[in-house]
Amino acid sequence: MPLIPEEPQIHESAQGPRVTPAAGRPTPTPRPVPGPRSAASPRPGHPGPGPARPASPAQRPPAAGKPPSPRKENRSGPQIQLIPAPADGALDAAGEAVDLLLDSGRAPGDILVLTMGELHPWAAHELSFGESAYWAQHDARDDVFYAAAASVERASARPVVVVAVNGGDDSAARALPKAMAKASALLIVCGDPKRINSAFGAGV
Repeated sequence: MPLIPEEPQIHESAQGPRVTPAAGRPTPTPRPVPGPRSAASPRPGHPGPGPARPASPAQRPPAAGKPPSPRKENRSGPQIQLIPAPADGALDAAGEAVDLLLDSGRAPGDILVLTMGELHPWAAHELSFGESAYWAQHDARDDVFYAAAASVERASARPVVVVAVNGGDDSAARALPKAMAKASALLIVCGDPKRINSAFGAGV
């Protein structure tokens, strides 16, 4: 059965995805690259002063009050949610999904974001400091990690994988099943529903 588009509301339930008719999405608001990180706190492998780096978009102070209860992961496979978006709005839709996940109590280190086309600005900037330092941040699992879908095999599994189908016309059929294999609880795909369903095929 093909996926049915959902409103951008994140549900995590062992009962499987809830599907509702798609609602109209507002015009995406451009997401700015975060502000610079202090040179007093250099990345691993880059001691001493250097060029200012942006902080990860997901960094935020912990919510006041009681921490969220641990979530039970769906061992039978990830829940799948589709957020309809045009190719040029898929990255913004993925960012909104990440914000909702964090607001609902998901730990930043639980989330992997993959982009089919243009890299997320954070990933593009961090890669400018070298692959080793970039992937060291992935291995530390301290924050949301942004990567190209082409690198999905290099990424380790996380409870939640968010995919922005923002380009890469020839890569969706190969990358989406691999992204699903990396998600232990929830896979969120932002993009054109026809293209996404075609990539997944009838097996979803």
